[in-house]
Amino acid sequence: MKKIISFVVILCVAVLGRAQGSFENFPLPENPDTLRILAIGNSFSDDGTEYLPALLRTAGIHNVTVARLYIGGCSLERHCNEYASGAENYKYSKAKNGAWTVVSEHCSLRDGIKDEPWDIITMQETSGLSGIYDNYREWLPKLIEIVRNEATNPHASIVWHETWAYATNSDHERFPLYDRSQAKMWNGIQSCVENLKKDFNIDVVIPSGKAIQLARETSLNNKNKVPDACKVYDLTRDGYHLNRQYGRYIAACTWFETLIKPTLGISVEGNEYVLEDTEYHISKKEARQCQKIAMEAVR
Repeated sequence: MKKIISFVVILCVAVLGRAQGSFENFPLPENPDTLRILAIGNSFSDDGTEYLPALLRTAGIHNVTVARLYIGGCSLERHCNEYASGAENYKYSKAKNGAWTVVSEHCSLRDGIKDEPWDIITMQETSGLSGIYDNYREWLPKLIEIVRNEATNPHASIVWHETWAYATNSDHERFPLYDRSQAKMWNGIQSCVENLKKDFNIDVVIPSGKAIQLARETSLNNKNKVPDACKVYDLTRDGYHLNRQYGRYIAACTWFETLIKPTLGISVEGNEYVLEDTEYHISKKEARQCQKIAMEAVR
């Protein structure tokens, strides 16, 4: 009987080892001559990366290409279905010299992945399902397999973008899944991220959700100054998308600190970019505050 039990235990360990090994991942590159980052996502990846090229330009970094494949509200499931159908429903944008350029309004997932030998490929779940792990468990392995099959760089590092919980007064149609509780949604997101790190061998997480949650406890949120007639706050512009001032800036700083500092050795700390090429503005003091929040989240 003891021999049978030992055999079963060994068999289970072997099977588990193969399952974990099937999600092989690779570390971020160190000091590459060029760095290529592709974000497979939706409007939340757009929010997260909108100011990243300008931060890179201001830091004097010119050897990084950032790109994003975007469908509004796109879930892990839809990414997989888009790939299976070969549909060209993605908006594909790139930034090489500090500003975004639309490459195609009608791109397929496959064509975007194959466009360059990406060093880093980021993924995320649609916001409304970001705190429900069943969807990750079913569809994330399929998307990882697609990326591994199509990526021209076999050692691309798969990175997860942790998104943020909705504003406490959000009217998003999926907020009831979390009993309209920001805390419940945020706890769900954190739990999902911890699980996917273990289950899918994803070591690097861009903690935009953590950074925004930290910022909501600071003067940048300004929720005490929001009039009762105004339904939107918590660093959002509509209850779920980040506002274009502090929210997007904090998220971009978080992307920078997570991906650029370990690969190129340059931190976002002290970056002089203050949205001067936009219709918005933040002071240098506020920029420093945003940067420190991002750095704390990454730590």
